[in-house]
Amino acid sequence: MRLLAIDTSANLCAACVYEAGGERGRAVLDLGKGHAEHLMSVIDTALKEAGTAYGDLDAIAVSVGPGSFTGVRVGVAAARGLALALALKVPAVGITTLEAIAEECCIAAPDRPIIARMDAGRGQAYVAGFAADGTPTLDPAAISVDEAEALLREAGADTLLAEGKTADIGTYARIAMKRLADDAQTASLPPRPLYLRDADAKPQGAFALPRKDVP
Repeated sequence: MRLLAIDTSANLCAACVYEAGGERGRAVLDLGKGHAEHLMSVIDTALKEAGTAYGDLDAIAVSVGPGSFTGVRVGVAAARGLALALALKVPAVGITTLEAIAEECCIAAPDRPIIARMDAGRGQAYVAGFAADGTPTLDPAAISVDEAEALLREAGADTLLAEGKTADIGTYARIAMKRLADDAQTASLPPRPLYLRDADAKPQGAFALPRKDVP
């Protein structure tokens, strides 16, 4: 199986081509913003490095957040579109950012439970919990920083803390490969953005231009 992984959930605009033997090609830009304008060229670069065409792909993997609202939307829309376009009709697999961050920590220090945490701004943190075998123990949630600290204390000294804004693009690919191998039917459900709270930007509902009297 050969898949394309995409991540636009944070500053990076990243893509890689991955198969059972390992990573074949990648492209990563540190953008901050502008994912929509650059994602397809990043994907094209990764495919070219891997010597792969769209028609050679068997699956698409994408980070579904939490993260940048705009970035997550761009990545998920691209993954779903590519899975259906060009006669691919291949599964698109959604991977949470917290799951990928925890996976990297698990590789570095295996056999210990993990709490993954991301800064969410507004005095909040995004968190999720995983057992030593990777099984989710706490669904992703947005909680206060104080609640996150209390959660870590209650978890005990044996629990590892995994932090970051996102994971390496290869990590998303590895998780997706494993998920497809373990349960292709569940893994192939269309990915949806994981929004744990409302967007920071709010419409200016009370804003109005001053009215000018018309003679």
